[in-house]
Amino acid sequence: MFSIPGKQAVTITAPAVKQIRKLMERDSRHGLRIGIKKGGCAGMEYTMDYVDAADPHDEVVEQDGARVLIAPMAQMFLFGTEIDYETSLLESGFKFRNPNVEDACGCGESIKFKHIDALRAEQGQG
Repeated sequence: MFSIPGKQAVTITAPAVKQIRKLMERDSRHGLRIGIKKGGCAGMEYTMDYVDAADPHDEVVEQDGARVLIAPMAQMFLFGTEIDYETSLLESGFKFRNPNVEDACGCGESIKFKHIDALRAEQGQG
């Protein structure tokens, strides 16, 4: 598991906390799991899924009643990310402000991460 003692993997803004709690309560779920998968025009995409229980290898971030679980494969790539929830006239959704992203497509749905060795060096892991 990738973590720095005393530091949460991700931070969650107040609007995101409110939306996550709303989703958890509405659907009686344990939390939301965030991961990454191959896909999109930039190479990788974020995933969000409801979960009924934590996996033993998930990084669990709890804030004001909101619970986010980070899938093991995604932990290094999401470390330092701020999760926000934005509402506009045209769309509403979660936004990820991720310092590990090197490039993103125009719609913001697809991302490219920095090289893994650069990530480890920046985060003090080697």
